[in-house]
Amino acid sequence: MHVRPTTRPRRLLIVLLALFGLLATGSPALAAPAAGHEAGGRHPDATYLALGDSVPFGYRGGEPPEVYADAENLTGYPELVARWLDLDLLNASCPGETTASFIDETAQSNGCQNSLGSDVGYRDRFPLHVDYAGAQLEYAAEVLQENRDVRLVTLQIGANDAFICQQTIGCDTPEEGAALAAQVGRNVERILGALRGEGGYTGRIAVVTYYALDYTDPASVQAVQGLNAALAAAAGTHGAVVADGFATFAPRALAAGGSSIDAGLVLPDDVHPTRKGHRLLARAVVQAVGH
Repeated sequence: MHVRPTTRPRRLLIVLLALFGLLATGSPALAAPAAGHEAGGRHPDATYLALGDSVPFGYRGGEPPEVYADAENLTGYPELVARWLDLDLLNASCPGETTASFIDETAQSNGCQNSLGSDVGYRDRFPLHVDYAGAQLEYAAEVLQENRDVRLVTLQIGANDAFICQQTIGCDTPEEGAALAAQVGRNVERILGALRGEGGYTGRIAVVTYYALDYTDPASVQAVQGLNAALAAAAGTHGAVVADGFATFAPRALAAGGSSIDAGLVLPDDVHPTRKGHRLLARAVVQAVGH
């Protein structure tokens, strides 16, 4: 069973984690976008494919396990983006997915298929938003091959790689952080290349970057920005745009003293977004793809 990381790694390296004993709750329907963020064009029968980890999944920590028995209880920014752009949503994300396990289901995840010290994963205990066998990348490529109505793909992945790094080698030095970012970048390039190549997808892809928990903590900010830079570089290699989660949270967090939790963007004693945080991430996606 995977447990919450200690305070030190939460400060150092970001944002998300699949916590098995502390599982998410359903959230009420999210509000419509503010003025200026309504759907810019209607796309009947068009599809939006959301990929990644627990943030796009809509994971929320600390709720009774029975909440997880119905994935519809868990909603996040993909549901908002789909509503605002009038797209049918396929949310294939999985809590605890790493860039490696996204590509190969037998690789080390941080709670999706397995966790350090356990072969049991979230997928063994609870349903995902869509039911598929194998790796998330395999499913995504199949969707893109078979469904030519996909108008948007989003990808948010990489933070769980940082948690694995912290739990194994520490990931405290600049050299270790750089090696982590480089590995994430290579894997995301491979993922995006497969979506374009094997999937044959030529449409819009938005890579969503991560926010900081504390924008006044230099170590935390540097770690998040290093990871985000690798994501942005991979996005540029394959014609994807960047939805800047870091910049989206920053003004409100800094107005609250630097804390994303105090700003109401991240759940208390957690690393996952609140409804308000998901709303900001959804706006970042819509702005990045230009409706």
